[in-house]
Amino acid sequence: MYDLIIVGGGPSGSAAGRIAGNMGLETLLIEKETFPRYKPCGGALSEHAMSYLDFTIPQYIRERDIFGARVHFRDQVIEKHKEYRIATLVTRSVLDNYLLEKAKETGIEVKMGEKVIDYKENHDHVKVYTNADVYKAKFVIVAEGSQGKLKNRIRRGDKRNEYGICMVTEIEEENKKIDRYIHNAIDIHFGISKMGYGWIFPHKNYYSVGIGSLAKDLPNPKKTMINFLRDNGFSGKYELKAHLIPVGGIKRNTVSSRVVLSGDAAGFVDPFYGEGIAYAIRSGQIAAEIISDILLNKNELSALKKYESICELEFADNLKYSLMLSRMMHRFPGIFFKIFTSNEEIVDKYLDVPALKRTYKSYIKWLIPRVPKYLLFG
Repeated sequence: MYDLIIVGGGPSGSAAGRIAGNMGLETLLIEKETFPRYKPCGGALSEHAMSYLDFTIPQYIRERDIFGARVHFRDQVIEKHKEYRIATLVTRSVLDNYLLEKAKETGIEVKMGEKVIDYKENHDHVKVYTNADVYKAKFVIVAEGSQGKLKNRIRRGDKRNEYGICMVTEIEEENKKIDRYIHNAIDIHFGISKMGYGWIFPHKNYYSVGIGSLAKDLPNPKKTMINFLRDNGFSGKYELKAHLIPVGGIKRNTVSSRVVLSGDAAGFVDPFYGEGIAYAIRSGQIAAEIISDILLNKNELSALKKYESICELEFADNLKYSLMLSRMMHRFPGIFFKIFTSNEEIVDKYLDVPALKRTYKSYIKWLIPRVPKYLLFG
């Protein structure tokens, strides 16, 4: 009988495992892949995400520190840089493997290459079924990402306007050529769909190139991706990878009697620009902290519900206001993008958000007087 089983070894599962191990819980983490494994992602690790870690990401993982952004919409282009770092670019397979190793340092048990198929909650434990064995624990954290099925035991499935589709590929290039194209900034292209954007991120010896949009606004993601690649001078044959991301800021159930959803499985993703690592890390930590408190202090089982209220207190506001900004953009995307790319200050102030210098709430309060009223209420 384990104290805790964690399903998934990504940033949320690793963060939960590190807390649980440090608290002395008998913990098993089950990951269906064998790390390091490929993870489709642009690879931007924000200052917001790094602020939750109790260790520093080493230099060999940080491929490029990002201080600004170049933003495009049709024939308009704005590039703004900050004096401070807003993010660092990483290869997700390398980052995720490192985060999992930091969790293993605490003594937790990790099983890789084993897929959790189902679980059954009982009055005093949870039985977890994999393709290889059956395990029991007093509590379970489901941190399996957005595409797992276990989350649907606790919350309803997302509608097509509540999740996004992303496609991404990696394109090898010499660092000198990458530096000539863009230096220490990310390249964002609005207008690839009604409510989405394309990106070109300058990693070490390769570009991460991708697109993302609401599922309902992207009926043919592969065609859109191919067009985006062509329009930006990438004419080769590339392996395209797709993944789904939930839209954050929407009220979802995340707790049952002994099971907690964290990270993407809980729907904790920035709906404006799709960043989920920060919320994955913190929600995994919160889940493990509450479970540790229940077990070590013999608190009532009902205390598990505190998970939802603490997540609400810590970051639901940020997700809610990010969703508000997304919906403003969705109402009149052409006009919104035009405003966004015609006023340097709007881009400049927005970069403060991932840098943890400003919340979405304060950004929107600053932004509202500067946009037409029909964008807000039309």
